[in-house]
Amino acid sequence: MQEFMLFVKTNGDHLATLSPEVQQAHIQKIGNYIGGLMESGKMKGAQPLELTGAVVEGNGGVVKDGPFNESKEVINGYFHIEAENLEEAVQIAKNNPIFEQADATIEVRPIKKMEGIN
Repeated sequence: MQEFMLFVKTNGDHLATLSPEVQQAHIQKIGNYIGGLMESGKMKGAQPLELTGAVVEGNGGVVKDGPFNESKEVINGYFHIEAENLEEAVQIAKNNPIFEQADATIEVRPIKKMEGIN
């Protein structure tokens, strides 16, 4: 098994434009998706992220408000999963219900294992 990070990106808060009923249904689908990953032993962790934060860049550690680059797309959550290979991790990402309610992107990144780091 290999570990992967799935970074969920949307244009801002995708839930803000949904009615309370649609929000609740969407949250239930995400819960079922996470539950399925947990039952299969693929889930290591997952959390939504706040849309605020800071960016530290350059050698001087310049700090900028917000986690935002030059686009409106922000990382609003992550999944830490285990999969046999990149293809399986991509399939897990494709099954995420976020695509039903948002113009979303999920970046799938293998975690590089290095000696001496956990």
